[in-house]
Amino acid sequence: ILSFNGNKIITTTGGGMAIARSEEAIARLRKWSTQSREPALEYLHKEYGFNYRMSIVLAAIGRGQMRVLDERVAQRQAVAERYREAFRDVPGAEFQRTAPWGTNTHWLSVVYLDPAVAVVTPVECITALSAEDVEARPMWRPMHMQPLFKGAKTIGGNVGQMLYERGLCLPSSSSLEERDQQRVIDILRDALMGVAPSHSR
Repeated sequence: ILSFNGNKIITTTGGGMAIARSEEAIARLRKWSTQSREPALEYLHKEYGFNYRMSIVLAAIGRGQMRVLDERVAQRQAVAERYREAFRDVPGAEFQRTAPWGTNTHWLSVVYLDPAVAVVTPVECITALSAEDVEARPMWRPMHMQPLFKGAKTIGGNVGQMLYERGLCLPSSSSLEERDQQRVIDILRDALMGVAPSHSR
């Protein structure tokens, strides 16, 4: 399942796309996406369906962006590498590794802070960045930690909870200019090293 939300590398402002090797699976997904309407003269439904169709205009926007996908991925990878280099010497700060069998697009650049070593928490870093008008956010709260699902049966979840508690999402847009990223790095380095900001940047 691919998301084309507004903050993704390829965006149609919302919606997404499903990919499968099975023609049967794709046919079923297409049926669900059109309210599970049966092939009949009238609107006939034998199972629940959804209105997950993407408009032709939004699909065209997404297809147009496919032409620059490689360039945008390269830009995100460069952003991630600059962060990795900038914080290589910071105790307790670690970035996601790329699996040897894949390619990381670095849609997000996330720094993980080891609470046994780091002198600040992700929330404290977010506060320091916010004070300088830089937007950052925690990793996503896992579903089993959402108030809506309190008391629901869960299986596992320890890894998701650990990433949520330690992770900090940094600005990582394909259009992030180096000078702007350097400003983020400077503010965050001060916070991670326990240095109080001396002036507004």
